[in-house]
Amino acid sequence: MRASLTLPIAIITGIISYFAYVSIHALDYTHQAVSQIIAYLQPALLFVMLFVSFCKVSPKELRPKRWMLKMLGFQIISFSLLGTLIICIQDIAGKAVIESLMICLICPTATAASVVTTKLKGNPSTVVSYTCLINLAAAIAIPSVVSFIHEKNMEYDFITSFTLIIGKVFPLLILPLLLAWLVKYMFPNIHRRIVSYKDLAFNLWAVALTLAIAITMKAITHTDKSFIELTCIALASLLSCCIQFYIGRRIGKQHNEPIAGAQSLGQKNTIFAIWVGYTFLDPVTAMAGGFYSVWHNVINSWQLYKTGKNNY
Repeated sequence: MRASLTLPIAIITGIISYFAYVSIHALDYTHQAVSQIIAYLQPALLFVMLFVSFCKVSPKELRPKRWMLKMLGFQIISFSLLGTLIICIQDIAGKAVIESLMICLICPTATAASVVTTKLKGNPSTVVSYTCLINLAAAIAIPSVVSFIHEKNMEYDFITSFTLIIGKVFPLLILPLLLAWLVKYMFPNIHRRIVSYKDLAFNLWAVALTLAIAITMKAITHTDKSFIELTCIALASLLSCCIQFYIGRRIGKQHNEPIAGAQSLGQKNTIFAIWVGYTFLDPVTAMAGGFYSVWHNVINSWQLYKTGKNNY
């Protein structure tokens, strides 16, 4: 199957699978069990996918570059400015929409971004480097700004919030990287066998994406928010998605890394975004992560289509 078709099929499969499953009332008693299975299966898939992807990355290639500071600056400054706006105007209209936009802007790079970057003929090692940097930056920026926005309702202090975020990203980012390097230097034969499977990481991502889209459909259909509010959040996430892909490509292009730049800034860890919304902000803002999951995968599908078309 051509890579350009893989993501659209995964998206459509996720949507159809969810609605088909919930429409079979004989399976209603299985909903809780299935939710628990997916809660373990999804991170397990991401872990294996990252491990396979990181097996192809050398430690020497993971060097932070100057242009990454520009993208870090964009994410942190835009997030902080919107947060300052809310702090200064307590009863500002559309507060939930602004907070949704904040989440989309500060959200770290998706753990699968290096996989898609490889398919787009970009440099995955720079994406991995930026992913590590932005996760650390987000762990500091989110509790710093949010603590002022929801000062009266904050359940966690800065240290607790920082620890929670690091604990969320470490198992699915650092551990597969360390394990990949361990296998590379201690079990070279196994490492060569893993690397020989060219599309394994991408195919695992397609399965994980199917589950993610199904979960997104569940969140959208079960919300009690108004259609207008959901539409505004969806548009805010779409706007931030397009802007970040554009800015990332522009910054990357200045340093001969247009694909890595676009994916580093545009492709987001939407599971993390949903968690941040539920944990630190108005719970409705978690919907922004769900909508963003659709938008960035639609853009990725289009990019894969263009890349595949140019190869024929």
